Amino acid sequence: MKAIRLTEVHQPAVLTDLPTPEAGPGQVLIKLKAAALNHRDVFVQQGLYPGMKLPVTPGSDGAGVVEAVGDGVDAQLVGQAVVINPGLNWGNDPRFYSRDFRILGMPDDGTFAEYIAVPAQYVYPKPTHLSFTEAAALPLAALTAWRALMTRAALQPGERVLVTGIGGGAALYALQLAVAAGAEVWVTSGSDEKLARAGVLGAKGGVNYHDANWHKNLMEATGGGKTGYFDVTIDSASGPDFAKLLDTATPGGRIAVFGGTTGNITNVPPSKLFFKQLNIFGSTMGSDAEFAAMLAFVNQHGLQPTVDEVFALADAEQALRKMESGKQFGKIILAAE
Repeated sequence: MKAIRLTEVHQPAVLTDLPTPEAGPGQVLIKLKAAALNHRDVFVQQGLYPGMKLPVTPGSDGAGVVEAVGDGVDAQLVGQAVVINPGLNWGNDPRFYSRDFRILGMPDDGTFAEYIAVPAQYVYPKPTHLSFTEAAALPLAALTAWRALMTRAALQPGERVLVTGIGGGAALYALQLAVAAGAEVWVTSGSDEKLARAGVLGAKGGVNYHDANWHKNLMEATGGGKTGYFDVTIDSASGPDFAKLLDTATPGGRIAVFGGTTGNITNVPPSKLFFKQLNIFGSTMGSDAEFAAMLAFVNQHGLQPTVDEVFALADAEQALRKMESGKQFGKIILAAE
């Protein structure tokens, strides 16, 4: 089969021939139709994870058709269109993943290939209203957004939500999930074009974070005054500007953080935390139950993932460079055929 391999850090991803895997006991063999990129794939290429093992086939997200099953797996799965939960071995504690938790694409070979064998428990029926390309865009980013928004921040209908850094996959899902759940959603971005496109997806408004006073602009636009406006904030940036999120949060507000694209959180006045009774939650990925809940919500509301661009599998290196640039709006996809 054809597969993308990373053989050394800071080296281009290359298309190569590998043996087609077989479905072992409890596994299914999936002929992949599409795979999606995440920033994680760029970070693997840059060697930013401890204990990395190369070579590896990157890729966490994938959708395709079950071609064969191993012992102990229902043969009726053959021929079914499925999407893969990339988070393996979360464990029994819904609060935190187990020591055996891992994500497809490192250390296990991932979805940037024509075939993949995975435990049958991690495959779910593809939402019928989605193409394979759209379905492949869901797993890691939508699961991350779901846990941050629905589990950690416990969003309620009618609440006001701020999503920072709109344009990336997880941020867009946070926007779409929150709107579908009946929330009023505002966003930030460094691109006025992305702010406008977020409005098409249901955002009530947004501000450009390149303005040093973006938080004040946001408060003025929302009428939040000096006490804050947002019940829930979903942040993937962290960095020095995180302190401004304390100003825009309502008293008793909840801030869920799942990323650190702008660096460490600094300059946070403790008084704003305790006088405003704020709640800050760390979040990453999600459990099997949360993956199933996210898919059910997508099906119920007919949500459509936002796809930025589709590349051929052989052009994975070009796709990775676009992901690294941060210029995309939505998910970048590799089509296996």
